[in-house]
Amino acid sequence: MNVVSFFAGAGGLDLGFQQAGFNVIWANEYDKEIWETYGKNHPHTVLDKRSIVDISSEEVPNCDGIIGGPPCQSWSEAGSLKGIADKRGQLFYDFIRILEAKQPKFFLAENVSGMLLGRHSEALTNIKELFKNAGIGYELSFELVNASDYNVPQDRKRVIFVGIRKDLNFKFDFRKPTFSKITLENAIEDLKENVLPASDQNKSNYDKCLVPNHEYMTGSFSTIFMSRNRVRGWDEQSFTIQAGGRHAPLHPQAPKMQFVEQNKRIFVPGKEDLYRRLSVRECARIQTFPDNFIFHYNNITAGYKMIGNAVPVNLAKFLAESIRQQLLENEAENQVKSSLKETVSA
Repeated sequence: MNVVSFFAGAGGLDLGFQQAGFNVIWANEYDKEIWETYGKNHPHTVLDKRSIVDISSEEVPNCDGIIGGPPCQSWSEAGSLKGIADKRGQLFYDFIRILEAKQPKFFLAENVSGMLLGRHSEALTNIKELFKNAGIGYELSFELVNASDYNVPQDRKRVIFVGIRKDLNFKFDFRKPTFSKITLENAIEDLKENVLPASDQNKSNYDKCLVPNHEYMTGSFSTIFMSRNRVRGWDEQSFTIQAGGRHAPLHPQAPKMQFVEQNKRIFVPGKEDLYRRLSVRECARIQTFPDNFIFHYNNITAGYKMIGNAVPVNLAKFLAESIRQQLLENEAENQVKSSLKETVSA
C-alpha cells in the first residue's frame, strides 16, 4: 500500500510506516534545514519542498493513505496556545483539503496533547467534523496516547486521529499495546562513553564523533529549566524529548536536581560536572530512530529540532501495523461476504 506524507520532518512517522510494510512514495517538508536529512534517509521517496499551501491536490500522487503531523507549536502547552488562530494551526485545513480531494482509504494525523485544552475545544470540534465530512466522509477514531506504552523509552503524550473512508464500512480500533516499559538504561546505557560537546557557538562536531550525532549542546541553563528536576534515572523513562536543545533532558549519570524552594533547583554541589544535556544521538535513540539514521546539520540546534518534532518510530510502526492489519481484515471479510452472495445466487 502506498502512502504520502505531509509535514514529514526528518521522517519518524514515515519510517514507522515503512517498517510496517507501507511504501512512502511522496513526502512534503518545507523546512530547508531538514531536506538533507530526509533525502539521505529516505532515498526512494520523492520529496516536495514547497509549503503545503502552494501544493494543489492534482500534484499529490494517488495513494492508499495520507499521514502527517501538522505543526504543533500553536497548540503546545509550552507555546503560544493560539491554536487554529495561528497560521501554523490553520495548516490543518490544508491537510484536510488534500485529503478531501484524494480520498485515500485512510489517514493518520498526529498532534500535541495541548490541543485538548479547553480553550481549543471549539476548534478541535470543527477539525473533527471536517475530517468526518471530507469527500464521501471518514469514520474518525481519536485518542490520546503515551508513547511510553508503545515500546518507546519516553513519556510523550500525543493526540492521534485515524480516519477510515466510510465506504469501507469499519472504524479503526486503537488496539492496546502489550510492550514492557523500556528504561533509559535499556535505551542509551551503551552510549555513555565517547560523547562530545558541540563546537563553539554550538556548531556541529560531526567529523569528530565516533558515534554519528553523539554530541550535546553546551551553554547555560535558563531559570525556567532550573525550576524543575530535569534528570530521570537509569531505571526510569525519559522526559519528553523537545524540539529545543536548551530544553533537552539531562543525562541519567547525574543525581536528581536538588530542591531549594518553589520553582528553584540546583545541581548537587560537588557533582556539577555530571550534568550535561542528552546528546543528539541519545535523543534519537529515545525517539527510537535506528543508529543508521544519520541527522545532517551545521548547528546542533537543528539536530535537536528534527528529533524533538518527530513521531517516535516505534509508535508510528505500531499504529501503521494496526491500520494495515485492520484494512486487510476488512478486505478479507468483504471477500468472504462476496463469495457467500455468489454461492446463494447460484
